[in-house]
Amino acid sequence: MQTAPYHLLAKPAGAACNLSCKYCFFLSKELLYAERESPLMTEDTLETYLRQLMQSSPGPQVDVAWQGGEPMLRGLDFYRRSVELAERYRQPHQRILHTIQTNGTLVDDEWAAFFKSNNYLVGLSVDGPRELHDAYRVTKQNDGSFDDVIRSWNCLRKHGVDVNILCTIHAANANHPLEVYRFFRDELQAQYIQLIPIVERATPETIAAANEGWGGLRGRDRPLYKQEGSLVTERTVTAEQFGQFLIAIFDEWVRTDVGKVYVTTFDIALGSWLGQHNACIISPTCGRALAMEHNGDVYSCDHYVEPDHLLGNVKDTPLKTLVASEKQRRFGQAKYDTLPTFCKQCPVLFACYGECPRNRFIKTPDGQDGLNYLCAGYKAFFTHIDKPMKIMAGLLKQGRYADEIMQMPEDATAQPRHPSHAESA
Repeated sequence: MQTAPYHLLAKPAGAACNLSCKYCFFLSKELLYAERESPLMTEDTLETYLRQLMQSSPGPQVDVAWQGGEPMLRGLDFYRRSVELAERYRQPHQRILHTIQTNGTLVDDEWAAFFKSNNYLVGLSVDGPRELHDAYRVTKQNDGSFDDVIRSWNCLRKHGVDVNILCTIHAANANHPLEVYRFFRDELQAQYIQLIPIVERATPETIAAANEGWGGLRGRDRPLYKQEGSLVTERTVTAEQFGQFLIAIFDEWVRTDVGKVYVTTFDIALGSWLGQHNACIISPTCGRALAMEHNGDVYSCDHYVEPDHLLGNVKDTPLKTLVASEKQRRFGQAKYDTLPTFCKQCPVLFACYGECPRNRFIKTPDGQDGLNYLCAGYKAFFTHIDKPMKIMAGLLKQGRYADEIMQMPEDATAQPRHPSHAESA
């Protein structure tokens, strides 16, 4: 039986990283493995993984996706070998997209030339202008990383590499949406932007250590981050900030940048208004986006790299079997089955479906568990964009282009603001 399409993020250097970003709870995942164990993926594991990935992917496109920690710590020769092996095991009907998510500090001309020659898509982490970026994205010496990241951006652009901006939204930049957006659009001239809310959960036992920052903690002082607890760190964006951040950028984007700048959140939302579910976080169920650690351990999701969600190891069990396992099926189905009644009765359920289960840790107004921490923000955003989304969806259904909305009078596309929408979430 053919495996249904899935996506897997592989971590060739485990949780190892040359930065100490304060909100990066993945740094704690090194605690999952023995201290003396190398976090670097071996060539044997690489070959086993890529062979099974090609065998189990229905195609036609297979994503070979690398993430960390900092995946570039594995070295350029590793990636040269990965390209060779992927091509060796690629089936005739398959085409390969190589992707990597990086903090960018290690990029130089040699790396950029390699990315370009092998058609890599690079996701580069930038949190806005210097002051906002350097608030949390710091080195081991607690210095800002902005200069190195911008040098990387310029190097990648010089070589013609396809680059997406990955911007996290947190306490330091959440109140500066247009400053962040215009920096990406006007100064970096970025065309593809991904906005990722930072929500760091904690328990009463872990909140003090978590507030110190995951990058600065070592040894016994560092708890293993798990998706548990109803407290959040001081760096966490509030639901209201998140909603207003998206609304402010959307209002500028829909007037001037449709078809020129691609913001993933807006593209995914437009899909929802077209009856599509183009990302796991807004789909009724999930479970098709998995993660693999440096040693071949496969977990249910990149956000659930923790013992309870370990599916097995590709050296012991075929990847195809792990992806289709009953444990993974239950994990994905639980996304819908655990939705509170409050969510199932929500007018914007079609655009959200409770978002990611990792953020469902507050109570509904009637006291039921399982409401998304970001609900009020999402509800305000989706309510605000309803009218322009309907217009753009209508244009696309007629075989026209969504960017025609920019030619319409502003009052024809503006959505009236209703504060009660956000307050009722």
